[in-house]
Formats: sequence, structure tokens, C-alpha cells
Amino acid sequence: MSTSPPATPPTTRPARKDQLDATAIALLLACCAFWGFQQVLVKATLPELPPVYQAAIRFIGACALLLLWCAVRRVPLWQRDGSLGAGLLAGLLFAAEFVCLFVGLQHTTASRLTVFLYTSPFWVAALLPLWLPSEKLRPVQWAGLACAFAAVVFALREGFAGSAGATWQGDLLALAAGMFWGLTTVAIRSSALARVSPEKLLFYQVAVSAAVLPFASMALGEHWPWTFSPFAITSLLLQTVVGAFASYLAWMWLLGRYNATRLSVFVFLTPVFALGFGALWLGEAITTTLVLALGLVALGIVLVNRR
Repeated sequence: MSTSPPATPPTTRPARKDQLDATAIALLLACCAFWGFQQVLVKATLPELPPVYQAAIRFIGACALLLLWCAVRRVPLWQRDGSLGAGLLAGLLFAAEFVCLFVGLQHTTASRLTVFLYTSPFWVAALLPLWLPSEKLRPVQWAGLACAFAAVVFALREGFAGSAGATWQGDLLALAAGMFWGLTTVAIRSSALARVSPEKLLFYQVAVSAAVLPFASMALGEHWPWTFSPFAITSLLLQTVVGAFASYLAWMWLLGRYNATRLSVFVFLTPVFALGFGALWLGEAITTTLVLALGLVALGIVLVNRR
């Protein structure tokens, strides 16, 4: 058992806010921008590092960083609080999401995969009210959710016509990743995990992923390189430190303090960021379609977050 101070009792945790404030919006924008960039980064790294092997490295590193963070800040991770079963379930769902996501990047483009991944809020909106009636959306908010998703589909409509590098296998894997992401959010919000610290919540997910993904990589027959180019090292560092540690810790903190459905719909901005970074990195033009999609995403966010 840990000798750290006991966790803050659930009754003293901040009340969950129904509306997103400036702090939440700023954190969400930063996370969405990096997640959009990360999809392009992972895709660019695939020629050097196999997908699930790449994911395993990032979560092993993130687990080590999180343990160090908790040791320095004296955040307890090992006390009994009734969250173990739900934590292991959330960790397995999280690991499954990244297996589907990273393998899917071998079969389709990063931007096309991202639009299917962000079907996740539909799973949250459809399933979470079964456990938490307060999360139920009103008709105008459903309209906002549909508007935001339609914007992403509109921005990527050329890809659905059979663009180069896209396959139905990649589409199905991306849809599965979105489902697992949504189910992870539902597991968190509808269980004892809603009362644990953000650090412990993230620890369940990165620790299970760090344990499972190396075996998944071996089962897929991936080659494990032990020498890395400067680009691959930089990519892994960004994915580990910013992606799998800092941004996910911020996301766990947000899930513990704000309405989950409103948070989930806000991340519809990520595919638009992915398009933008793809244009900057790959030299693709920013079209009128992209500008219109940005406007529709903004409208969807406003509708979903109406009081």
C-alpha cells in the first residue's frame, strides 16, 4: 500500500460544471490541435516504425512519466477505492482503440481515418443517459451534434469517393476505434472512475495499454526495430510526452469536472485541425470546403453548449 496521503474524498471534489468555461475551452483547443497534428505525425512515422509497436512505446513512456508525476506530487495510485474493475475495463477499451487506430492508419489516410474516429460522441450521447439522465441531450443539442459531424463529412467528402490510399478495412478499423473511445468515456462517467483523481484515471488506461500493446504487436507479427532516425525519435517523444501524457491528463481532468457530452462534441474540431496540419505538412490546399466546415463545426458547438 502507498504511504502517500489519502485521496481527496469524493464529497470534496469540485462540482461538475454543465457548461464549458474559458479554462475548459482553452484546454480543449490545445488538445484538439495537437491530436489533429498527431494523426499526421503517426502516419508519417509508419514507414519507419510499425503501428502497434509505435503505440506500445508511447504508452510505456507515458506510464513512466505518469508514475514520476504522481511520485513528485504525492498523488496516491494504489489505495482501494472500488475503481479497480472499472479501471481495468477502461484500460482494455483504451488499448483496443489504439490498436484499431494505429493499424487503421496503414490502410487509409490520416484525415479519412480521423473523421470515422470522431463518431465517438454518438456512442457517448446514445449510451451515457442510460446511467446518467443528466447527460441527456435536448433536440437542439442533437441538431448541433449532427451539424458538427456533417461538417467533418462535408470537409472530407472527396475521400469517400475512393481517394488514393483509402480502403474499407481502414474505414471499419476507424469506426471501431471511435466506438472503443466512446465506450471508454461511458465506462469512466458511469462508474467509480468518475470519483478518482485524473492521474489515477489516466494511469489505468496507459498502464493497461503499456502491458497489452507489446503482446498485440507480437501477435500481429510486427518487426521491432531497435535503432531510430532523428525523425522517429522526435515523433515518439512528441507522441509520448505531449500526446499520451500531457494531453490525456488534461482530458481526464476535464472529464472529471465538465459535462462529458459537451466535451465529446467539442473534439469534432480535431479532424479540421488534422486537415489544416496535413495542408501545412503535405502542401495540400486549404479549400473553400474546409472554411465552410470550420463554420459548421463552430455552429454545432454553439448549439450543443446552449444553456
